[in-house]
Amino acid sequence: MLEISKLCAGYGRIQVLWDIDLHIGENEIVALVGPNGSGKTTLLRAITGMVHTKSGTVNFLGEDIKGKSIEEIVSRGIAHVPEGRRLFPGLTVRANLELGAWRTKDTNIDHVVELFPRLGERLNQIAGSMSGGEQQMCAIARGLMSKPHLIVIDELSLGLAPVVVDEIIQQLPSIAASGTSILMVDQDVDAALSIASHAYVLEAGQLVLSGKAADLLADPRVQESYLGVG
Repeated sequence: MLEISKLCAGYGRIQVLWDIDLHIGENEIVALVGPNGSGKTTLLRAITGMVHTKSGTVNFLGEDIKGKSIEEIVSRGIAHVPEGRRLFPGLTVRANLELGAWRTKDTNIDHVVELFPRLGERLNQIAGSMSGGEQQMCAIARGLMSKPHLIVIDELSLGLAPVVVDEIIQQLPSIAASGTSILMVDQDVDAALSIASHAYVLEAGQLVLSGKAADLLADPRVQESYLGVG
């Protein structure tokens, strides 16, 4: 579905990513982990057209989307859940969800409410008045409203209680099984690698490890650097 090859990207003259190779298949959950400042957010932004790519390819469903506008990339079936959620806090939950459906014009929210029943109870509530966990559910649900082939989620668990993180993560396999692959960045490396099928470790703008998530979870280098083991 998504094939990134030799991707270099950054901001103006500042290069952040070097020769990134990454692959995501259909119905797959892929985790991207690494220390703060390693370039994880930049990579997600490069995929979705928010950051200039200097070289390399970003092939999505058989087409190189590098250099295309954000609108074109979204219209091809990629949704982005940014760090910090970025909801419209003064609008209702329903309005936020409906704004996510601009690509399809299908404002039927039943499919996202089934995933996150709490949202069904709060459709007429002002989004900014919800808890952080509920806002994250709303942000993910808004991304899913466009029925994307791929959704990228930046810092899924940041600032959230573990019980809420578990509630959200438990829904990811259902999302992937329904036809939306997932690329997730999460500071909770244990949770991310436990739910993903494949994972990449990014450090200082370069990929240093990749493989099956279960193998990386058991890798002593990952355990020592990110899980506090050893």
